[in-house]
Order: sequence, then structure tokens, then C-alpha cells
Amino acid sequence: MWITPEEVLLANALWVSERANPFFILQRRKGHGRGGGITGLLVGTLDVVLDSSARVAPYRILHQTGESQIFWNIACGSSRKEITEHWEWLETNLLQTLSIFDNDDDITTFVKGKIQGIIAEENKSGKPQEEDEDPGKFREAELKMRKLFGMPEEEKLVNYYPCSYWKGRVPRQGWIYLSVNHLCFYSFLLGKEVSLVVQWTDVTQLDKNATLVFPESIRVSTRDTEHFFSMFLNINETFKLMEQLANIAMRQLLDNESFSADRSLPKPCKTLKNVSALKRDLDARAKNERYRALFRLTQDERLDGHTDCTLWTPFAKMHVVGQMFVSNNYICFASREEDLCQLIIPLREVTIVEKADSSSVLPSPLSISTKNKMTFLFANLKDRDFLVQRISDFLQRTPDSVTRFHICHCFQENPSPSTPPSLPPSPPVLGLGEMPQNQHYSPNLPTAKKGLLQIYQQDVPEELGPKVTREKMKEESWNIHFFEFGRGVCMYRTSKSRELVLNGIPESLRGELWLLFSGAQNEMATHPGYYGSLVEQAMGKCTLATEEIERDLHRSMPEHHAFQNEMGIAALRRVLTAYAYRNPSIGYCQAMNIVTSVLLLYCTEEEAFWLLVALCERMLPDYYNTRVVGALVDQGVFEELTRECLPLLYEHMQDLGVISTISLSWFLTLFLSVMPFDSAVLLVDCFFYEGIKVIFQVALAVLHANMDQLLSCSDEGEAMTILGRAIMTESAFSIEELEELYVLFKAKHIMSCYWGASSTAAERHDPSLPYLEQYRIDSGQFTQLFSALAPWSCGLHTNTLSSRLFRLLDQNKDSLINFKEFVTGLSGMYHGDMTEKLKLLYKLPEKPKDYKYYLRMWAKEKEPKKESIKDLPRMNQEQFIEMCKTLYNMFSEDPMEQELYHGIATVASLLLRIGEVGKKFTNNGSQKTEVQLPSAVDALQPEREDSSGEGGSGQSLVSKALAEAQLETPPATAAGSDEEAKDDTSVSSYSVVSAGSLQCEDIADDTVLIGCASGDVVDRRRGSVPDADWSITFEQVLASFLTETSLVDYFEKKHDIQSKITACKSLRAYPFAKLDLFNLTISG
Repeated sequence: MWITPEEVLLANALWVSERANPFFILQRRKGHGRGGGITGLLVGTLDVVLDSSARVAPYRILHQTGESQIFWNIACGSSRKEITEHWEWLETNLLQTLSIFDNDDDITTFVKGKIQGIIAEENKSGKPQEEDEDPGKFREAELKMRKLFGMPEEEKLVNYYPCSYWKGRVPRQGWIYLSVNHLCFYSFLLGKEVSLVVQWTDVTQLDKNATLVFPESIRVSTRDTEHFFSMFLNINETFKLMEQLANIAMRQLLDNESFSADRSLPKPCKTLKNVSALKRDLDARAKNERYRALFRLTQDERLDGHTDCTLWTPFAKMHVVGQMFVSNNYICFASREEDLCQLIIPLREVTIVEKADSSSVLPSPLSISTKNKMTFLFANLKDRDFLVQRISDFLQRTPDSVTRFHICHCFQENPSPSTPPSLPPSPPVLGLGEMPQNQHYSPNLPTAKKGLLQIYQQDVPEELGPKVTREKMKEESWNIHFFEFGRGVCMYRTSKSRELVLNGIPESLRGELWLLFSGAQNEMATHPGYYGSLVEQAMGKCTLATEEIERDLHRSMPEHHAFQNEMGIAALRRVLTAYAYRNPSIGYCQAMNIVTSVLLLYCTEEEAFWLLVALCERMLPDYYNTRVVGALVDQGVFEELTRECLPLLYEHMQDLGVISTISLSWFLTLFLSVMPFDSAVLLVDCFFYEGIKVIFQVALAVLHANMDQLLSCSDEGEAMTILGRAIMTESAFSIEELEELYVLFKAKHIMSCYWGASSTAAERHDPSLPYLEQYRIDSGQFTQLFSALAPWSCGLHTNTLSSRLFRLLDQNKDSLINFKEFVTGLSGMYHGDMTEKLKLLYKLPEKPKDYKYYLRMWAKEKEPKKESIKDLPRMNQEQFIEMCKTLYNMFSEDPMEQELYHGIATVASLLLRIGEVGKKFTNNGSQKTEVQLPSAVDALQPEREDSSGEGGSGQSLVSKALAEAQLETPPATAAGSDEEAKDDTSVSSYSVVSAGSLQCEDIADDTVLIGCASGDVVDRRRGSVPDADWSITFEQVLASFLTETSLVDYFEKKHDIQSKITACKSLRAYPFAKLDLFNLTISG
């Protein structure tokens, strides 16, 4: 290539002349081409280490005149072919002309002028912009890269740096070349050449670290090996560029798109030497991404510039040091100290931009006023006039801006708003009278004006309960905050804002603040009518996305009343369908329905739509596409965080393969599907304010809190169970239900202090304990609460059942239980699955003999590391009969009473057979079989207090079950006396009773047993001994119950405790007080 002539003093140093004529010399640098010897090796080494070849190509042409010792470099080339073309042109076009000159100075002047003219012509006809942006040194480095590594013309060099490449234990000094698609390294030391080419798509990990072996190095990991580079002049700049190029390559691979330069970048204010256009492009992209992420702005927002300044904060009465950022639609400010102050001013809100008078106290001030009557004062601005001019230029292009400048002039409004490039073209906005016939969305719809929660609560009379009180306190705190810091998009965002968010946003403000903190409010404000028109275009079209949406609509929060009717379902359908139409690359993904349904509870349809846009396209990019790439990437980040913060747990969890299984559902649904709703929605509050880091923090906190239990896990299932329970907490009750239950519990405690009890009030109240464990009640008070609140009605057996449950919950055996223990037991009955409920019933029966042994076994079972059904103790015959008796009493008032009786009879028969089979595997089981079986026969008998004719069928079922179990029953005798017959019809429900363990209050002595003479039965009941060899396991019990549909349906049926609480209130049995769960105090 022709270059601007530059003077060369030593023409032959390190160069070999290959051609010459009276005016020009063609030279080759030593160390290139064939030969060269030791000198060539040294020169080649110097070229690599000192990069002299990047300044001067391997070939050059010098101009000389006569005997002059001064030479002029006029051309260079990276190949012999290129330099030969230039040499031939000189011989053909200039040699004859130069021979007619008499003066050497005139010859030199003519040659220099001719070369400069050629360069000017090439710039006019070629690509002068690219030549200006890629000047001499960088251009030569790019040519060298293509020659060394055989790269095509399309491969663009971004930048290159000197460094050392570690090959084994020996560092090789050379140069690393970073292009759009490749990482290349070249070294030439004393004849030994090292060449490396790595595609960015093959890079799996980049690390910057410092060790004794590799000081201040960058590790590049690929699928096959690892490469280490060190001794960088600016390792941070190099590493950031490598990260950026690797990320771009991954994006191209995922999107199947090629790299395209950003043509909309502003022109540099000064010439950037040795910096390529691509490097400037990538630097600008990185700055734009940081700017958009910092202030939650849309993807089309481009940073124009930033400058240091101060901002007057009226709430703190001080000037805060920070930076002002100016882009095409916003003026933003961020304090130098994190969380001290942040400000976003949309240009559409600006009314006045005014330069105030400078002073020594307030140099170069700038005042900006907005439509909501807020004024912001900036000072210490460098080049204030230029800044104001840039702001005025952007304001001229801002739609709907009413700007009045005191400094110079006014600006006209642009009547046609422009659509951001990231959005599809806005559909035409319908006028008030232009309603289509088949309209799917209207601003008059209830969900277009209010959130679903507000719609369904407007008809409910307001109660001054704990929740309402707490909500009003939150609202008042936010109102004070708005008064002090402003309200709306221009609000000062400070550490105080963060504290309020962490305490929970009130329901009435949740939608507004979610829009504000996520940045969705800005998009909604700049695209009026967009959602409504999008719905009209999208609805009615049948696509794969709409089919998936219809399939999942009724799976979205089905337990919430807002989605148990067509209004909530229709709103959810419109939002999801509109977004799928807007963004076909995502369409619809599972988990979007869960997140969107929560958004609709607190926001209107349009607000929920724009929040979904912010969520899918900015806050959680690539989470909801078909490959959930973003979630998988963050899953990898979470694993790295776990390895760094919890190294012991990380190794164990990797062996179990649990982290990748659990974290995906956590991230995709923002914990909404795995955490109690009231807790999860608080997490969503923090997420919209803080971003994805909140999800990482909560996930790490869950693992850390359960680390001891997880380290003791031996398989994946056990770890999943522990984490599932940890997230759902010990109780699945809502916050409101817990508050109401706590009022009931504490009221019962207070009553015991005044109406007498077996223990003193001091023993029942310990202020040193956690708040939910301070107050305790005894067995009698627990029985009262259990009778009123339990979902299972057991008739006369209720007191016995409550006593057994009390003993089970009383972990420290002090005959008192606290609120936490009380709710644990109640939660299992209301919200446990079938396994949990059966597990509870399985553990209730006590064994009088070896009582302490079973207590120890059950206590160990309750330890987190033993949370497995395999560790439950075996159930003996007496305990089995007690459990059956409890079940028969539980079914007595159920509408499906007969089906349940049939089911339990079948299950009892099956389990009796299983127990008998198990006896045969013991040493002496066969010798005791016939002796012990009658006790089971005698114990299994129905009691009844209903005189209806259903008793016979129930009795026959039990008798049939015993017969099928092939148990020996004594011959039936004549019916008992009339009194006995009367008693037989007066006992409540079919109960299976243990003759060896029942007390007199459990069953009357004159109760008739099926298939037995009454007199024989009484004697046998009093003298029978339980079969010590007969036993069954919980797995056998669970498997048997699962064979009966009626029993499965009964235990899977959901119960509502709120109706029980309401019934308690209506009875006025307890002195209720509308107290807050976290503010309750007791005097004395």
C-alpha cells in the first residue's frame, strides 16, 4: 500500500535490498522469507517481541536521489506480490519522467507529491471512512494477522495486545490478536514459532486470576484444553474485550445471525489513532448496555455522553457528587456512592431547561423542571453550553414535549411520535368511535381499569384486622416517602426507597411501583394504545403459542378466586396472546402464565403486558424462549456462586445432581410456584427493584439455611424433599391465616392466666424465646382449639385424637406446646399431601410397653437428617387397630361415608394379611399365629350411634374383611339383650378398637362385637394380649391406601381453615383482639 512519505535515516539496518534503480529500492526485512541465518532469527524475534513489523511491513520501497544519505519510505506491503505491483507501477510510470529532472530536490518533491496524490485518489474512490478509522499501525497489524493465520478479508481485527502464552512451563512472548470470530496468538523466538487459533464459539469459560505459576493471567478454557496468557500491559481491558467477543459469538450461535457493526454510532470528536471501528463499536455497546441496565431503560436507548457533576438533594440538604448521563430520551444521574441517590428524567416530562448564574459556591449550575412541578439543580458541569445544546437537540426530536428555554429559544413539537426500533411497528390507534365489531379489548373492561385483586376485594367489607392495619401503615410510610422524595418516574431513588421495598410494597401501590422500578412505565407512556391494538390483531389467530396458552390458562393460580371465573382467565389470555404476537421469537413459554397471573392481580391488563415485556426482554432476557437459554446461563452462574460461597455443599450437591434440577424452576417462576404466595410476592417486589441478583441471594440463602440437612442427604429425592419443605416453610398457611390463628392461640394463653391452670403464667410465657415460641398452652386448651379448628371430625374420639397429637407435638415433653408447634400439626392436616397426612396418623397411636423407645424413634424421625419414610418405626398390631379406630371415626360424618368404610375395610384386610405374612419370616412366628389372631378379631368391631339401616352393611364389610384375612373367629352366639342391642346402635361410627389398650372412656364394656358372643367378647377384650410378632411398615400402609380411590380422594381433599376461624369468632368463645402478628405485646 502507498503511504505518506516519511524519512528513513538508516536504509540498510535490518533490511535486505532485493531490487534497485537510480531512484527507488525494494527491500525485504531480515527474518522474512528464506535464509537470514542468526541475524534473521534475531530480527524475527525482535519483530514479534517489539512489534516493529506492525509499524513497518515485511516489504517496503524507498526513494533515494544521487548520493544522498536520506531515504523516503513511500510504500509497504505484507506480501511479495503486493510490493511487486507497486514496484512495477513505479518503473512504468515514473522512471522516464524522473530522468529529465536536473535537481535532486525537485525529484524528491515530485515523488512525494505524486505519492500523496495517489493516496488522495484512493481515498476518494475507495472507503476513506474505514481508512481514517483504521490508520497505519492498526491496518498493518490486521494485514499481518490475515497472513499469519490465513484469515479471509471478511475477518475483522478488533484489537491486539502483547502478552506471553504459556506452553507447558515456558512462556512464549508474542502478540494476541482478537478478531470478531477468533482468538489468535503468534510468537517467533530464535527460530521457534508458536501459532494458536481458537474460535470464540469453542470457548467455554474465561477466567482472570493470579497464581504463583501463572501471575496475573487469563485462562481460556475450550472443550478440549486450557490456554493461559499473561504479562499484559492492560489485563482488565483485554479481559473485558475477550468476554464481550465470546458473548457475541454465543449470541450469534444461538440466534443464527452474523455479526453486524453498529452504523448509528456518533462520530468521534477527535481522530482515534490505532483504534479500529469495531473496537469503538464494541466499547460503545458495552457502555450502552451498562447505562440501560443501571437505569432500566429500553433496548433502543443510546448513551450520547456522560459528565461529572453534583446534584442538589432537597431531602438531604446537600450536593451529591455523581455523574449525569444524557441519551436520546433521558437525562439520568447516579451518585458516586452506591444507593445514595439515583434519578431518571424522561425528556417527555421536561418543561424548562435553564442555565443559572454561576458563583463560587455553585459553579456552572443547570436547572431542569418537569411537568409534575419538580425542579432539579445540577452544578459543577464541565462544558455546560455544549451539554445544554445537546439536550436541546434531543428535546426537539422528543414527541409530546412542551419545552420553554430561558437560555435562547423555544422548540417546536414533533407531531408524529416515532416507534423505537426494538418494537414492531405500532398498530393504528383506534378512535373513540371506531370500535370493531368483534372487539376483544376495551378500555371499559374492569381489568383495563383495576387489578384483579382490587376488583374482587371491592365488594368485601373492610375489616380492621392485622393485615389491613399493616397495609395502612405501609401506605402511610410510602406517602411520607412520596412527599419527601417525589412521586412518579422522576422520584429520587435512595437507600430509603430500598428499605421500604424490602419491608414489602402495599397492595394498593404494588402495580404502580412495579411499573416504576422495572422501567415499564416509560414504555407504556411512549406507546399509548399499543396494547389494545395488539390484542385486536392477535386474538382469533390459531398458532402453536395460542394452543399452549389455552392449555395452561386454567393451571395459573387455580386456587385463587380471581382465576376461577372467566374474567381473570380472559384477561390472562389477552395478555399472553398479545405478547406472543408481539414477540414471535419467544411466543409463549411455560412459567409465563404463572408470572403474568401474579402481575394481573395488582395491575391492569396494559400494565401487566408492559411488565411482561420488561421481564422477558430486559430483566430476564432469553429466559422464556424455547431453549430457556437465559435461565440455563443463570443456572450456571448460580452453580459458580454456590461453589464460591458454599464449597462443601457444592461438591456434595454436584454428586447428587440437585442444583440444576431445583434452580431452573426457582428462576423461571421467580419462586412463585415453590414458595408461599405472600412470601413470593415480597420477593417479586425486591426483584423489580434490585434485579436478578435478588434471586441469586435468596437461592443461596435457602441452600445455606439447610446446609447441614443437605450434607447428610444420600440421594437426590431426599435433597429435593428438604429443599421443597424449606422453601414452603413449616406452615403452608397464608400470612393472614397465621395472624388469625395467632390471635386465637394467644387468647387461649391469656385465658389460662386468669381462669386457672395447672402451671403458672410465668411457666407459659418466656420472653427470651423467639416471638412465636414465647406463649404456650396445655393439653386441655389444645383440645379445645383442636376441636374447633381441625378439619377431621372424629365424634367421641376427638378428645383422644387431640391428646395423641398433643403428645406428638410436645417435643420437649413439658406438657406445653408453643404456637410454632401448634401450627406445624395443623398445617399437616390442612395442607399436607396424602403421604404427610397418613404419616401423621401413623405416628399418633402410642404403645404402652416400651413407650420411651417409640418416643425416641419418633423424635429422631423428626430430625431433618432423618426425614425419610424408611426411618419410621414399624407399627404393631395394637397401634394398627388404634389407627383404624381413628379412621372409622373420621369418616362418620363424611358424605362419602359408605365408600370410605368399604375402602378402609379393604385396606385393613390387606394390611392384616401383610402382617401375617411378615410373621412367617420371624423365628417363632408360626408358633404364635393361632394363639394371637383372636385378639385382632376381637378388636376389629364397629360401634354405632346412628339408628339408620346403614349399620348392617358396615358391619358386614368388617366381618367380610376379617373373613378374607382368614382370621379365626369364634362362632356367633345368640343376639344379646335388648339393652345391648340398644347400645349397639348408640355408639358413633364404625371404630376399630384395641381391646388391650382402650380405656373405659373409649368404648363401653357392653358393646357388641361382630361375629362374637357378647359375654365372650368382654372376657376376651379384658384378657387378650396383642400379637407381639405382627407388624407392618409405613410403606406398606401407604401402598395399601393408594389402592382405594375413595381414600385417596379423602386425603387429597383441600380444606379451608378460614371457615373454621370465622365459626370460632361467631361463637365468641375467645376474647379476640385485632392485633398485629408482629406488634403483639402483653403487659406484666
